[in-house]
Amino acid sequence: MRRLTILIIALCAFLSVHAQESTGGFRFGYLSYETALVSMPDYETAQQKMADLRAQYQAETKRVEDEFNRKYEEFLEGQRDFPKTILQKRQTELQELMERNITFKENSRQELAQIEKDTMAPLKARLIELLEKIGRERGYAFIIDTDTKALPFINPEQGDDINELVQDALK
Repeated sequence: MRRLTILIIALCAFLSVHAQESTGGFRFGYLSYETALVSMPDYETAQQKMADLRAQYQAETKRVEDEFNRKYEEFLEGQRDFPKTILQKRQTELQELMERNITFKENSRQELAQIEKDTMAPLKARLIELLEKIGRERGYAFIIDTDTKALPFINPEQGDDINELVQDALK
């Protein structure tokens, strides 16, 4: 990721020098992508959907943990009295239950991550479309996302802060 950022900065510098030589300069825009994303009207709805889904998964995780704990306590209480075969059967059941719980947690985490990605994809696509439109209308060579902290200085005489413009367009 760091190499990619350095490559992008080098490319921007090259383009800057080339554009300045051939056209007398160029313009670019810059914004906080995250701030723009958060300001989108559908963002809050998407976040609430994700929070509700996480709560459902947490409730199910708690339920299966409680079930495991109950069975484990029963096992501990009766282990001295169980014949060897029943003891082994109960140990196997507990092991299988624990493995299923671990698998459920892992699958839940992966599924939630995919659902969040899918939920945010239309918002991100709409934001990218808007940035492309603004970039073309204003004649920008590119638009920089300032959230990455890869550019410690942006000359405001050559670039435009488009944060407000984007937020107004998203409303």
